Amino acid sequence: MRRAIGIILADDHDNFRDRLLDWWRENQRDFPWRSTGNIYHILIAEILLHRTRAEQVVPVYNDFLDRFPSIENVAEASRSEIEGILYPLGLHWRAKLLHRMAKTICEERDCNIPSDKKELESLPGISHYIASAVRCFALGYPEIILDTNTVRIAGRLFGIEVTDSSRRSRKFREILGSLLDKEYPREFNLALIDLGALICKTSDPQCGCCPVKSMCEYGVTKGGNANA
Repeated sequence: MRRAIGIILADDHDNFRDRLLDWWRENQRDFPWRSTGNIYHILIAEILLHRTRAEQVVPVYNDFLDRFPSIENVAEASRSEIEGILYPLGLHWRAKLLHRMAKTICEERDCNIPSDKKELESLPGISHYIASAVRCFALGYPEIILDTNTVRIAGRLFGIEVTDSSRRSRKFREILGSLLDKEYPREFNLALIDLGALICKTSDPQCGCCPVKSMCEYGVTKGGNANA
């Protein structure tokens, strides 16, 4: 049996969610895509955020929506127009995929972005992660979000090694699924992402400031009194 460190019982899961959300409501990061439920805006944001820091994405996201206020506008644009807006972010393949995705949506779905996960994943450039994020953040579905932040937090909570393949791991999906707040999935997932970005960092984690340190195997055994 596992030693009594970390989250074990269902009641502890509720306590974890409460602590996390209380912390997040006071410390959440502010980005323009978080203040909308528009599925098109959130789809664009998630594509732009791929392998890119959120702070870098903000001006490009705003410029993109100013120039292309609807998915139909993207489909009708030239690829060079899209590349020009996305140029500051690099990763130029995104412009090609965005253009293909928009044309597919407008040609096959009358410019209506699907809400079904499999239909989203069938679109050019839409990964399982992006489909889950769009469904959660735009539509409120209780999706499990596996990214570098959430997987790192799960690994530290339970003392499990995190590798490059952990984001595709059934074990981590089950862990994060057991923690997920199904009543407030959007807020919960954003809170986990922000906890990973602000506190539970890859290097130099700020354990002394963490709202769930006492429930975390890493925080209890290795977090020490840092920043306390």
